[in-house]
This record gives sequence, structure tokens and C-alpha cells, in this order.
Amino acid sequence: MRAYRGWQRDSHDMYSMTMTKKALIIGGGVAGPVTAMALQRAGIDSVVFEAYGRGSDGVGAFLTLAVNGLEALDVLDLKDTVCDLGMDTPAMKLISGGKELATVAMPARTVARTDLYEKLHDEAVRRGISIEYGRCLDNAEATPTGMRAMFTDGTTAEGDLLIGADGLRSRTRTIIDPNAPRARHIGLLNTGGYARGLHLPGEPGVAHFVFGRRCFFGYFIHPNSEIWWFANPPSRREPTREELLAITSERWRARLVDLFRDDTGPMLDIIAATDDIFPGWNTYDFPTVPTWHNQRMVIVRDAVHATSPSSGQGASMAIEDAIMLAKCLRDIPDTAATFASFKKLRRERVERVVKHGKRSGDGKTQGRFGATIRDMVLPMIMRKMVTSNSLSWMYDYRIDWPALVVGAR
Repeated sequence: MRAYRGWQRDSHDMYSMTMTKKALIIGGGVAGPVTAMALQRAGIDSVVFEAYGRGSDGVGAFLTLAVNGLEALDVLDLKDTVCDLGMDTPAMKLISGGKELATVAMPARTVARTDLYEKLHDEAVRRGISIEYGRCLDNAEATPTGMRAMFTDGTTAEGDLLIGADGLRSRTRTIIDPNAPRARHIGLLNTGGYARGLHLPGEPGVAHFVFGRRCFFGYFIHPNSEIWWFANPPSRREPTREELLAITSERWRARLVDLFRDDTGPMLDIIAATDDIFPGWNTYDFPTVPTWHNQRMVIVRDAVHATSPSSGQGASMAIEDAIMLAKCLRDIPDTAATFASFKKLRRERVERVVKHGKRSGDGKTQGRFGATIRDMVLPMIMRKMVTSNSLSWMYDYRIDWPALVVGAR
């Protein structure tokens, strides 16, 4: 049972309860520190355990925070902090064969992943949250009063509950359910980089998405004239991590030059102006995960509903998860009931986002005939989407922090 110290008011909560409950958060990506800060807003203590050292923060390239994710950050007074990073992304342009197929408003913020990680970690620490690095979860077990986490370095930690924010290969997920499904490889690889010394036409921050004949390419013109770019080479086979790490920057360059050789657009110039091309990584999603929790453990974000980067919603879903889980823990005394409510409130939305991301990703590799049909119908589809505001369910979603969770007493 939670030991309540009483009720207190603050500038964001109608009421928040201060309590002695302590959460163990496994994973220090976006979801880990944001979950810790959301729990703190709900009056719950936590410790974040990150498997990597501090120097490994922000492994990866860059990401886009959609408007719903930015508004969710505002609940934690983090929106302005994050909006100091990267660049505004007001719209996306879809391009094929050198022709613009459609332009769609997309209020968002594109930020370097390493900058976002560092900002979130630093802010969590500034707020008094403990983050312990080099702590990789090995196992976890229930105790008479809560949970005990055992780490690969032989150390342990105890708390009232455990939250797995430990990504695609979540150890927490398999502890909860040894038969949990693996993530699905969706047939695309990722690489990219930062090009310098080019002066391309176009509005800074706008996402330019190019359907090449054999590969998809995206680029953003930073206000400082850098070009932030990524490419999605198709791959029916799922390469191992070791195989991908063995591909050098120059091998990626040669492969990408070959893939874009016959396409119209600035892709070859951007690739040539990039000193170091990112090591490649696979693209995965989770169509569904049957078991999200047990009595005292729950999984969030990539551990339970990873979505393709094509959705543009990965980080935003992590932030929404954090705030909704904190609300449930704030309002529902029983931990198992809290987790059940969290799953009920989130599952339909996140699985719909996963489906949207999969559809968007499938459109990147359609073959010559499929590409011809796509280029004919996509402008009409995008116009209809804008007119009907058909993605409002995704972008207009807001979490009402002061409101009690339905069913809570």
C-alpha cells in the first residue's frame, strides 16, 4: 500500500499526492528520464538505471517530435527546454522524379537525438532524480513489499514497482512474459548524416521526403545551412548488428551513390558533402504485445509498442506513455489496477500509430509499377487528408493532467 503524506497543490496539478512509493525505471533513453519526471510530478520517487555509460547517451541520428509530443512535454514544463534544440519543422514535402507531389503542414521539432538525451538527462538530474549508468538489468523478482532488480554487475536495487523503458530488446518484457513476441523487422535499413558546405534551395526545417526509384531519402535544411539527412535502403533480410557495424562509412557512401544514381534530386550532392555517414541500423515495429504488465512490473514505449520512424511518433509516444502512466499511478492506489488502466488507456492509440507507421514505410519500397500508381494517387490522397483532417486523431491528442483517471477513486 502507498503511504500518503497528504495532499498538496502546485501550479499544474489540481491536486497531487505526495507519497513514499518508489519506482525502479529500467532504461535511460527518452522514455526513462521523462517517466521519472512525470512520476515526480505525481509525487512518486524513482531511480533510472541506464545500461550504458554516460558517453553512450544519444546513440543514433536525429528525430522529430510531433506537436502532440511537444504538448505532452508542456505538462512537465519541458516544451520550451526542448524547443531550444534543433529546428522547427513546419511542413513536409513529398517528392518523386524531381516533382513535388504534395506539401502538408506538419508542426513539429526536429532535434539531434544526442542533444535531446543530454537535455532530458540533465534536466532530470537538476530536478533531483537519480540516474545510475552502467546498470544493465539481468533479472527481477517480487519481494514481500515490492520488487528487486538484479543487474549484470552483481548489484541489486529495491523499490515498490518496476517500469521497463528498456527498448526493443527489453529484458523487462521477457521477465514479465518469457513467451513475448520479438519485434518485427519491416524490410528497411537506416543510415544518414550531416552534410556541410551545400546551399540548397528551400525553407529551413521543412522535411523533404524523396521517393527514389530504389531507395527513400529524407532531408532537412537547418537554419545554419547544414543538411540533416537519412536514407532507407530496402533489405528483405534482417542483418545482424555485427553485420551492420562492419559496413564502413565509405561502403555506405558507395552503396547509396549506386541506389540514387538514376534519381533526380540533391541526394548525390548531399551524400558527397557528408564526412561521416552513420552506422546503419534496422527498422522494427511491434504490431501488438499481449502482456504489458504483471502485478508490479510494466513496460512502456519501444518495449511494448515500437513504431517505425515513418510514423514520426516514436519519441512522442514515449512522452505520452510517461505522463499517462504517472497519472494512473497518482490516481489509482492498487499497482496492478494502475497498470491495467494504463494498458486500457494507451493500447488502442499506440497500436493505431504502429499501423500508420507500417503503411507509411511500405510506401517507400513499391517497385516501378507501384511507384507509378503512388505518384498518380498520392497528391489526391494528401489533399483529401488535409481537407478532412484525417490525422487529427494522432496530432490533436492531449493529456489532461489535472483530470482524474476514469475509474480512480
